[in-house]
Amino acid sequence: MKRKNLIMYLMLIAALLIIALPLAGCTGSGNTAGTTASVTTVASTTASTTAASTTAASTTAATTSVTIESFLFNPASLTIKAGETVTWTNKDSVAHTITEDKGIFDSGSVNSGATYSFTFKTAGTFTYHCAIHPSMTGKIIVQ
Repeated sequence: MKRKNLIMYLMLIAALLIIALPLAGCTGSGNTAGTTASVTTVASTTASTTAASTTAASTTAATTSVTIESFLFNPASLTIKAGETVTWTNKDSVAHTITEDKGIFDSGSVNSGATYSFTFKTAGTFTYHCAIHPSMTGKIIVQ
């Protein structure tokens, strides 16, 4: 049963990437944002996938969530409008952080199955990483 769920999850990721890639865009600059953030614990019901299934892709404002899985932020780059909230969901079995490179936001430790949300109030490009696993990086572009 788990293998069937994994295959369906991989097919969903592939379909989303096929739709998102033509819409990809990268604009904006700056380093300020609002300060609304929250951490919530939720149950994780999706089977783990391989690193290959979490290929990074830019998306448009329609997507306001980032999945943390296989030690990757997916999507690695996300474009949103000012005032939108991004929610990160940790689907790995270990804790991660969502730490903006210039200190604008920092989730602290986000355990497996938990979420962190941040509202971006101003335009700019916000790069972030996991403070526990520095090779994990991502970017939010706010228009």
